[in-house]
Parts: sequence; C-alpha cells; structure tokens
Amino acid sequence: MSDVNEQAPSRPLDFERLEEGQMQARAKAVFERSNKRRTVRHFSQESLPLDVVRQCIHAAGTAPSGAHKQPWHFCLVTDPKLKQQIRQAAEKEEYLNYHGRMNAQWMSDLEPFGTDHIKPHLEEAPALIAVFRQTWQSDPHAPKGKSQNYYVQESVGIACGILIAALHECGIATLTHTPSPMDFLAKILDRPSSERAFLLLPIGYPKKDCQVPDIQRKRLEEICSEMHP
Repeated sequence: MSDVNEQAPSRPLDFERLEEGQMQARAKAVFERSNKRRTVRHFSQESLPLDVVRQCIHAAGTAPSGAHKQPWHFCLVTDPKLKQQIRQAAEKEEYLNYHGRMNAQWMSDLEPFGTDHIKPHLEEAPALIAVFRQTWQSDPHAPKGKSQNYYVQESVGIACGILIAALHECGIATLTHTPSPMDFLAKILDRPSSERAFLLLPIGYPKKDCQVPDIQRKRLEEICSEMHP
C-alpha cells in the first residue's frame, strides 16, 4: 500500500540503482575525498568563480526539511566594507568569549589549535556565506501573518553539511565560524526579524603556505555501532 497522499501532487521517483561494485567504489571515493577536507584559517585573497559558489548554495537548498518548509537563507558576501564590519563585530564577541565566557576546559581544548579572538580570515577570505535559520515565514493566510517552521535547527544543519561538502568537491576551502552570540550578522546584513544567524562560513582558496593542525579523525569503530539479528 502506498503511503503517498493520493490528493497531494506526486511524480515518479528519479533514482539510480547501482551495482554493488559501483556502490563500493563510490563509497570509498566519497570517504577519501571527504577525509581530505580540512578547516582552513589562512586564505588566499584570490577571487572565486561566484557561479560555482551559487551552484553549491543551490545544492544546499536541496536538503530535506521539516514539512518541506526549507527554513534557510544564505547571504553571499564579497563586499570588503561588509566583511570588515562583520570582522569587527565578530572579534568583539570573540574577545568576550576568550576573556571570560568560555570555561577553563573549553579554553584548554582550544589550546592545540592556537586560536584567539583575532579573526583576519573574515576579511582575507574572498567571500563569506552567512547562513540564517528562518524561525517562521510570512504567510498572509496564517494567523498573525506567520507560518510555523518545523525542525529548523536540524534542517539548516543538514543544509550546511551539504554546502560544505559541495564546496569541498569544487575545490573551495571553508571555515565553520560560530561567534556566539551572532545577532550582529542580521543587523549588518539587514535580515528580517524572522531570521536568526546560524553559521558564518569564510570560503576561498588556501594560501600556498597554508598549515593546518596535525589531527586524527576517529576510526569507524569509534563512531559507529551495529545491531544485527
């Protein structure tokens, strides 16, 4: 029996069924490419092909979402003045984080990475993507003109994962930056009251001499458990 509402519009699923050998090859290739992805804090100021970035954002918009509300908005920022404003506001919040907001354990965990409240990459990166979650949407037919969104955090988080993966596939490095609180982003980028900043993503090419921490990722056995009959 179909679980599709017969009164709702539908169409045949476009799905590619692969042979197991193809599946194995693709799974291995996906892991190997993904395992090369690293957070980058040292960006070249070389410009990016923005049509490629737009396509990656479009790919992020294919993410599943609660009741298909698609509760996200992506601001692509290349204006140097706006990037400067964002850096100044972010560093103000980060200064407070590094000088009292973050507890001793948090500070200790960050020591191997050598981070502090100074964030030059927010200006050096050729582009920033500010991701906003939409807590509600305008709807003239809904009470008070507002339509409820569902599972907003989860939906936007999945979209951001797709965005980061798409950019990596296209040879663009990223940094997930989450200065908290991030209310300044909505003010600087003039976003409506229905939106809250979720993630700030500097993107670009790494500098030629870019260095990253020598870290190890957890093994499959550490992140996956299996329950078989």
